Amino acid sequence: MTVPFLSQLIDLCAAVLLLLSFSMLSQRRVLTLVVLFALQGATLFVSIVIVAWETHQYQLFYSAALTLLLKVIFLPLILHRLIRRLGAQWETEVLLNAPRTMLAGLLLVIFAFTLAEPISRFAHTVTHSTLGIALAVVMLSFLMMITRRKAITQVIGLLAMENGLFFAATSATYGMPMVVELGVALDVLVGAVIFGVFFFHIREQFDSLDLHNLESLRED
Repeated sequence: MTVPFLSQLIDLCAAVLLLLSFSMLSQRRVLTLVVLFALQGATLFVSIVIVAWETHQYQLFYSAALTLLLKVIFLPLILHRLIRRLGAQWETEVLLNAPRTMLAGLLLVIFAFTLAEPISRFAHTVTHSTLGIALAVVMLSFLMMITRRKAITQVIGLLAMENGLFFAATSATYGMPMVVELGVALDVLVGAVIFGVFFFHIREQFDSLDLHNLESLRED
């Protein structure tokens, strides 16, 4: 059976998202992580536009516009300025070295595809084949969070995980209700502001963004 051209483009976007997740997992330069996050948002934007056009779910165009403004433009600019002001351009310490991290990521991808396969088999959406990749993106982002020590890197991992969840929602149900998406967008914006303040307080207190320093705090 011939796969429609637009469905092939959606699969291509899913593959690019997965490759970008692996790139983020292996990247230690924090500014490059922000660029990769913006590229991930741009890929998500393209995939939502394709799904909206293919399925005639035109309300998804609003979701695509929100993704473009928030995840491709606004959040990367905020993160870029924070990194510059904090002088946190490099992730100097990781819990696992690069080969072990990539091996763990590969195992997570296999697990994600195995977990999503029974669900994808009974799905009737044009994007059902991408559900495994969406789940893999979420798991790789979580792995990045737990293997990094700088607070700002972990926040980027959290935002990348949200990208994976959003892509999964598009894959499974053609998106979420607009009121839910607006609520999520507002939460992300508020979270970005709170994390920005949090970063400056950590830097002021410990002269470092390494969350390992927080372990030195003890209750009196």
